[in-house]
Amino acid sequence: MIFPKWTNTLPTMLLGGTLAGLGLVIGLVWYYFTPKYWRTGYMPAQPAVSAAFEQDLFEAARRDSRTPEIPGVMYPGFSHQIHAGKLGMDCRYCHSHIEESAEANIPTVSTCMGCHADGHVNTLFAKAERVQFVRDAWEADAPIEWRRVHKVPDYVRNFPHHVHIHAGVSCLSCHGNIMEQPVVHQVEPLSMGWCLECHRNAEPHLVPRDKVTDLYWVRDHFESTNFRNTSGTGADGAATPGGAALLKALEEKNLHLLPANCGACHY
Repeated sequence: MIFPKWTNTLPTMLLGGTLAGLGLVIGLVWYYFTPKYWRTGYMPAQPAVSAAFEQDLFEAARRDSRTPEIPGVMYPGFSHQIHAGKLGMDCRYCHSHIEESAEANIPTVSTCMGCHADGHVNTLFAKAERVQFVRDAWEADAPIEWRRVHKVPDYVRNFPHHVHIHAGVSCLSCHGNIMEQPVVHQVEPLSMGWCLECHRNAEPHLVPRDKVTDLYWVRDHFESTNFRNTSGTGADGAATPGGAALLKALEEKNLHLLPANCGACHY
């Protein structure tokens, strides 16, 4: 006998080890190679600033023994928490074409200067260093370098904002509680599976069209219903169209526009 008897189990052990290793690899890829892991939580400073500028801020803060206003973020820049939250600004003031365009346009410098010109909130309320990037862009006649946070793959065709807005999908459903985000970040994975979860059961996620950008109302509505069927009455007890009526209107459209049809996104 050349080999000991125990070597007869080697093929079985190798096969078991290979299958276990393959299962582990599949499991790791299944979880870690997904937008939920790689994209959720992405939070770049707004607008884009150079590394040298960030280093200057860091050195100044260290010199003055100051801690960042937002943990881990040295340059907070634009704050949705202030604009959409504390000031109650409607999303459409800055993203002015979301009701008629597939793209969610970003505001021009002139839009920002409408509030931050001399004698306005720029000098009365806002911290000078927080809004200096607006004045710098205005004086240089250059656009503000906003960083894109939310992006779906090109084969999906960029997310059609106007379609979803008119269907009763609130900004909060995709972007999260934007009025409480000092630095906007990606809350949802925006993956195909995540989209289909809503498309296959759209009714609880729809709100009356006139409430789509009323984020506080939407937040309270979703918390009170816990995404149950929204037919009948809304969070305030008043009669509303509810998700059922909006979904019925969608179902009267052409087949390729139905929420769970492939052609609704891939066209």
